[in-house]
Amino acid sequence: MASVVEYYAGKNVLITGATGFMGKVLVEKLLRSCPEVKALYILVRPKAGQSMQQRVSDMMKCKLFDRVREENPDFHQKIIPISSELTQPGLAISPEDVEKLTTCINIVFHCAATIRFDEPLKHALQLNVIATQQLLSLAQQMHHLEAFIHISTAYANCNRKHIDEVIYPPPVEPKKLIDSLEWMDDGIVRDITPRLIGDRPNTYTYTKALAEYVVQQEQDKLNIGIIRPSIVGASWQEPFPGWIDNFNGPSGVFIAAGKGILRTMRANNDAVADLIPVDVVISLTLAAGWYTAVHRPKTALVYNCTTGGINPFHWGEIEHHVMSSFKRNPLEQAFRRPNANITSNYLINQYWILVSHKFPAFIYDLFLRLSGQKPQMMRIFNRLHKAISLLEYFSSQDWEWNSENMNMLMGQLTPEDRKTFNFDVRQLNWPEYIENYCIGTKKYVLNEDMSDIPAARQHLRKLRNIRYTFNTLLIVFIWRVFIARSQMARNIWYFVVSLCFKFLSYFRASSTLTI
Repeated sequence: MASVVEYYAGKNVLITGATGFMGKVLVEKLLRSCPEVKALYILVRPKAGQSMQQRVSDMMKCKLFDRVREENPDFHQKIIPISSELTQPGLAISPEDVEKLTTCINIVFHCAATIRFDEPLKHALQLNVIATQQLLSLAQQMHHLEAFIHISTAYANCNRKHIDEVIYPPPVEPKKLIDSLEWMDDGIVRDITPRLIGDRPNTYTYTKALAEYVVQQEQDKLNIGIIRPSIVGASWQEPFPGWIDNFNGPSGVFIAAGKGILRTMRANNDAVADLIPVDVVISLTLAAGWYTAVHRPKTALVYNCTTGGINPFHWGEIEHHVMSSFKRNPLEQAFRRPNANITSNYLINQYWILVSHKFPAFIYDLFLRLSGQKPQMMRIFNRLHKAISLLEYFSSQDWEWNSENMNMLMGQLTPEDRKTFNFDVRQLNWPEYIENYCIGTKKYVLNEDMSDIPAARQHLRKLRNIRYTFNTLLIVFIWRVFIARSQMARNIWYFVVSLCFKFLSYFRASSTLTI
């Protein structure tokens, strides 16, 4: 039986979502670990004033591809962009490109999706469900297709506490929902969305569950595998530790905490933080593509790609290690010293939001207005609170995921493939991973230079001194107000001062005797 690397040799691969976070890592891993792969066809759309060619060119200049660039400077010749738009009929692929794809593609990796939790239902349905249907339709026309791998999410069935590696019945028949929403205007759809999604927290998890059912319906015609990653974070080992390129999910929270903007977050300290490194997900995905093509399972196999049941790490532990990391390797121009706290109590969280978020933001914006600048801090905090509120559902509770298929797949790999495509999360050292993750946000998201860390530490010391001075003046001010109005308070004040004076005198006398 061919190894994973041998299998991909000479293969033509189609990838959707290749310019996204996971898609880029998939492209890089294929080019580096499977250098004999024939070609990677990637569906790309023009975006933000950039042409398809410009987007692909910018992607290949990314630091992520440095290792590939060193080993094969001409790697870009294997990447073939195909103009496409997931919101259009037929994915807006030209007849010539359809002909090209149907005659040569051997394996499809469907990574494209909207990952916004607050996406309007119609748009989420279009990108996550209808686009998947259209890609499946295209896949059925491919003469040499050996496997279709769909990237879902471990939270597609988050309304269940125990989640097996099976496709559960959908909350509604996808075709009926699509037909019903077609004639409704956006206002009506927005009004009925809470009732439609039911006990799921958002349209993302809801439409991902529908997409799984849509994919399952084609298992008699195609060899299908479904990957369910949990919260995808920075890379663990490949192509180098800590690579991350976005503010999504925990990355934005880590940066906000490192900058001293985030001071409180509502979560359960004892709940498992089911982070999964992106390179683990991609290694599993490529191995699943190999297994699906070679073994041709009779039904679609689902792989729960999670860490909680195998190597658990909790939100309280993450808080500790993130704060420790940013104190050792501070971000530049921090707003305050890193000092975020997690609480599961709603009232305590709201108190700290008022005291540590809104009040400082108001004071800072007032200062900006008085100095003739545009206020911005309150707007930043409002955006932060919205982002954190969307994560609250996932940081406040636990799930149990079965991972038998993932273990089975690991057992099918040769020792060499296990090293090349390592998705054994038992080996993951969490404190080291979180350290690299935080450094990765500094280097690759904020583009800060590690050589500037001494200056950043000096800035934190300055902020600490400002804070101590402010707190001292505040205490003195409050006591002076009380002293001026109350004899009892005045007596307490004099008692505390005399006690401190006696302690200092005793300390000075003890030091003299010791000498």
